[in-house]
Amino acid sequence: MRRRRLYIEIRINADLEDVWRVTQDPGLHQRWDLRFNRVDHLAPHGGRQPFRYSTLGVSGVGISTGSRNGPDGGRTSALRFGSSHPLSPIRSGSGYWRYVPVGDAVRFLTSYDYRPRVLPRRVMWWATAWSFDRLRLWLETGSPPERSLRLALAEVAARGAAALTGAIWLPPLPALAVLAAVLLLPPSPRTPAARRCLRRAPARTPARRDARPHGRSPRSTARTPQEARPT
Repeated sequence: MRRRRLYIEIRINADLEDVWRVTQDPGLHQRWDLRFNRVDHLAPHGGRQPFRYSTLGVSGVGISTGSRNGPDGGRTSALRFGSSHPLSPIRSGSGYWRYVPVGDAVRFLTSYDYRPRVLPRRVMWWATAWSFDRLRLWLETGSPPERSLRLALAEVAARGAAALTGAIWLPPLPALAVLAAVLLLPPSPRTPAARRCLRRAPARTPARRDARPHGRSPRSTARTPQEARPT
C-alpha cells in the first residue's frame, strides 16, 4: 500500500525573502527546526548543494536537488536525504519546500515522504509542524527560537504540575476537570504549536486563492528580526 506523503503548511506574515533566508541558510535553519541539531553545507557538486545534518548525535547526508522560481513570485526547493546509521530515525526521504506569496504574507509548506527506521510518521509530522510554527513566531514577533523552546518547556512543566497536583490533592471529579483543562486549553500564543499548521493541502479555487487558512490578517505589523538576516 502506497504511503501518503506528509504535508505541513503554515501562513507566515513576513516577507518572502526573509522566509527564504532563514530556511535556506544552514546556520539559521538549525536554530528553528526541532528535527536537526546541526546542518552544514558541504562543497557543491555538479551544480547541486550537498549538506550534512545531525539529530541527537546521529548524522546523515542530503542534497538540494534544485530550486525554481514560479510565475507568481513563489519559489520551490527540492531535496533528498538519508542516513545509513542504525540509530538514525529516518533511513531515507525526499520532498520539497514551497514558498507561495499571498499579499504581504507567505504560505510556507512542505510535502515529503521517507523510509522510517524508528520514529512513527505522526511524530515526524508533529516535529515538522511544531518547527514551522516556531519559525513563524520568530519572523512575526522577533522571539528567537531558543526563547520559544524555553517557553514551550515551561508551559509543559506548568501543565504537568497542575495535573499532578490535582491528582494528588483533589477528589476524583475535580481532578478530572483539572486534567481536562490541562489537555484542552490551547497553548499560549507565545509558544509554538503543531495544531496551527494544516496537515492537508486546502482546496483552492481562483476566487479563493488568497483565502487565509488560519484566519489571521494578511498584513504583518511585526518587523522581521534583524538577527534573522545573515551577514
